[in-house]
Amino acid sequence: MPASAAVRAHADDLADFVAASPSSFHAAAEVARRLEDAGFTSLAEEEGWPLVPGGRYVVVRDGAVIAWVLPRGAGARTGIHVFGAHSDSPALKLKPKPTTGRLGWLQAGVEIFGGPLLNSWLDRELRLAGRLVLDDGSAVLAATGPLLRLPQLAIHLDREANDHLALNKQTQTQPVWGLGDAASADLLAELAAAAGVDAGCIRGYDIVTADATRGAVFGKDDVFFASGRLDDLASVHAGVTALVAAPSDTAHIPMLAVFDHEEVGSATRSGAAGPFLSDVIERVQRGLGADRDEQLRALAASWCVSSDVGHSVHPNYPDKHDPVVQPVLGSGPILKINANQRYATDAAGAAAWHGWCEAAGVLSQEFVSNNAVPCGSTIGPITATRLGIRTVDVGIPILSMHSARELAGTADLVALTRAAEAFFSS
Repeated sequence: MPASAAVRAHADDLADFVAASPSSFHAAAEVARRLEDAGFTSLAEEEGWPLVPGGRYVVVRDGAVIAWVLPRGAGARTGIHVFGAHSDSPALKLKPKPTTGRLGWLQAGVEIFGGPLLNSWLDRELRLAGRLVLDDGSAVLAATGPLLRLPQLAIHLDREANDHLALNKQTQTQPVWGLGDAASADLLAELAAAAGVDAGCIRGYDIVTADATRGAVFGKDDVFFASGRLDDLASVHAGVTALVAAPSDTAHIPMLAVFDHEEVGSATRSGAAGPFLSDVIERVQRGLGADRDEQLRALAASWCVSSDVGHSVHPNYPDKHDPVVQPVLGSGPILKINANQRYATDAAGAAAWHGWCEAAGVLSQEFVSNNAVPCGSTIGPITATRLGIRTVDVGIPILSMHSARELAGTADLVALTRAAEAFFSS
């Protein structure tokens, strides 16, 4: 049957969310904006936090954001339900002195951020997005419209391209953005104009590329959703939507934690290996009057659901997947399992996740790697190690992971959100 109106509306809202979030900094700002519109109070880390039972709060650190609902009955030993995700995606990132070019072409000097499928960035219109730090120390968000393209070499000039396409990361990944002499051009000026600031005031920047094409629903019965940055904005969107719906009378503190830099190891002040989450939790607990013993007891009563995308079985490459455990788009979120703890799921976490899915009325699938094809990792093991919180790794199945444009199932997007709602409200 065709996708329901609710499923279609959810996918359309995710498309809006991705379009507003071309960089991790934009994603954190968009999360905060949506939550503030829903009645959350924005807090600054350098100021005191006058937390009130029944209050809803959000705080941004660079490209990361944490938000929570403080139940009316919260006390010093109240546990926390953390729904974790990440705001960054593989991309091309501007180098210093980014305005380059040759042979009459203007080009952008970039390096590779994370592990993108480089060939997927060919022949696409790309945006530039991120933050500019000015000479007064302030930071502003900047995002262009379609500006760049990484043009592929014509088949006539490389007759064997279909047999061995491989890009040199230094010489063949520099996008074009105009025509002329690089000495008289300024790529940063394009960003400054988009942000409405003077290019001469820019003292630093964190700028990445993003696919300029809007997310789209398609396929028989509207079962597919394609977009850039589904890894991991699909999880971020689910968490934001669920937190807005979270009640204020739960026996635990519902919390959304969105980290930056997951794609490059998480070891930053705004990454999962940094202190952001522990800082926020400690300030919330101290605001509730908790001493150290009560803080540890609250953490022992807490859960973290680490949500990140996983692999759907691929019909053209079945040998890359486990021969028995084969999740597919449209059949529900996945529970991610790995014997070597690349995912944090254990038996207790699996049981808890299945319970939340059952409460939400959604199906769940399992994912485990083919033994000959090692899997990646997530923020889950990092969070469990740093805080000792019981953690379970989940997500939605997708195809084309780390492509400039990834593929998800529309039904799974809604199902993950419902499971997150059950996790927050159970």
